[in-house]
Amino acid sequence: MSLLPAQPTAVTTDVCASEHCFHAFDALYCSLTGSSPIPVNPLFVTWNIKQRGEWHLRGCIGTFEPMPIHQGIADYALISAFRDTRFRKIDKGELELLQCSISLLTNFEYGETYLDWTVGVHGIHITFPHPNLIQLSSSETPSPRSSSSGNIPRLFAIHKAGWRHRITEDLRRSIILERYQSSKYSVTWEEYIQWRKANEGQY
Repeated sequence: MSLLPAQPTAVTTDVCASEHCFHAFDALYCSLTGSSPIPVNPLFVTWNIKQRGEWHLRGCIGTFEPMPIHQGIADYALISAFRDTRFRKIDKGELELLQCSISLLTNFEYGETYLDWTVGVHGIHITFPHPNLIQLSSSETPSPRSSSSGNIPRLFAIHKAGWRHRITEDLRRSIILERYQSSKYSVTWEEYIQWRKANEGQY
């Protein structure tokens, strides 16, 4: 289970660029219109939609599995547009209202505890055993890092993973947390159309 950083940090400034977003837009545009895609020269793909002057999430799915970057962008542009179960599928009438963001994930490292990450800097990927398999401790005393910080991030990721019962300290202690940072870039539909017009005559 994963959560992207609230404000991803560009740890390597040249990792993610507008080209990544253009190819994601292109995959969605061609799927909805039957047009031919512009060849790619490359992760999470996020679609936002403008409503009442503000951007709102419209779909976001990615993968931690290694794969060729061009394949990942094309695949997850459509998976996040059509198969994010939190939203209905994006349709052709929404294209002009969309913004696409690509987050390339970097700097993976395991945390010492379930709290060993910083909101707004790190995304997290967590694994934990089924709570029925956890050996219970004799105390509900918080782990050492719990008492060292007054600003403890709430672990919505446990609920996002499907667990709907009480979250105990034993469950928290059982978590294996991997944190990461990301390089992010966003483009709008208007920027994509300009790029497509400039490139489609070259192929």
